[in-house]
Amino acid sequence: MCRFILITLAAAATTAAAPLSYFLPGKDYRKEVPVPSSVLGHEIGEWHLRHDQLVGYLKALAASSDRILIEEIGRTHEARPLVMLTISSPGNLARLEQLRRQHLTLSDPARKPARPLEEMPVIVNMGYGVHGNESSASNAAPVVAYHLAASQSEEVRTLLEHSVILLDPCLNPDGFSRFAQWANSHRGKHPIASARSREHNEVWPGGRTNHYWFDLNRDWLLAQHPESRARLTRFHQWRPNVLTDFHEMGSDSTYFFQPGVPTRKNPLTPDRNVELTQRFAARHARALDEIGSLYFNEERYDDFYYGKGSTYPDVHGAVGILFEQASSRGHLRESINGEFDFAFTIRNQVRTSLSTLDGVAEMRLDLLKWQRE
Repeated sequence: MCRFILITLAAAATTAAAPLSYFLPGKDYRKEVPVPSSVLGHEIGEWHLRHDQLVGYLKALAASSDRILIEEIGRTHEARPLVMLTISSPGNLARLEQLRRQHLTLSDPARKPARPLEEMPVIVNMGYGVHGNESSASNAAPVVAYHLAASQSEEVRTLLEHSVILLDPCLNPDGFSRFAQWANSHRGKHPIASARSREHNEVWPGGRTNHYWFDLNRDWLLAQHPESRARLTRFHQWRPNVLTDFHEMGSDSTYFFQPGVPTRKNPLTPDRNVELTQRFAARHARALDEIGSLYFNEERYDDFYYGKGSTYPDVHGAVGILFEQASSRGHLRESINGEFDFAFTIRNQVRTSLSTLDGVAEMRLDLLKWQRE
């Protein structure tokens, strides 16, 4: 009987809803900014967000914070809105167009920089979930947005004074919605970890692709789909210094961040780009060490084809960074590394989002100089 009780309690602890503090390192947040659960009706990671829920929360966030602007930059084939958040200090948001025009002088060799680099903000484009069934990415986006909107820490205040963050919460709304429907409708009251569970075996065509079953992470050069055209337009309007690309991989893996395999880098990508990526990697490693998550880099993944989100920036004076989280494929999953739940996968994506921003704050001048060079 005692053994049965212990096993039952362990299972309950594994599948319990995770509070917001599980995902975030900070404690001092503005009370007037709504936490996700107050709008969604459940904790992040308890269910897979639908796209309309994600957009609804981000609109509520923007309405309550003077650090966020939200706008629709396009529509998918299924008429879902492609939204983007612009996050910075209130002062920067008030002169956003001026900052954008000044920043573009960095990548124009015919013009001198409009301001000394020491006075210019760094531009960060954070992209989540181009593959719709890699859902820890877009489910992490509202947590990151909340942190930036509500944190009263000196680190976040300083970051926002010296940066403009373009947060693209869902790069593939149609595929994301398709997978959320699958995962939620096949979730039981008590989540099942078995790989044989129907919840973990999405039927064809799945949520990876968009409405026309096209892999949008191969469309950065082709630009055949409205999702790609919208984000490429915004990319070239701003020419960001850093672009993040959050994904998922097989459940028996751990967590990957670039740089990838050294011998599989596109020869047109300068070595300096890799050096900057390695500096970010050291911060990701520390962030994951702090929460006891396993990770690897310089293995498995290449940095070659420029039609992908993590490589396209590398020939535009920016640093593109790929992240890959082992997928829970639903809400709870067994693996060779033990059982893990959906909230765990989201937390890793949140923490490497924040470690990216920590690196941006430290490397701001180097990133601006690199784009100018």
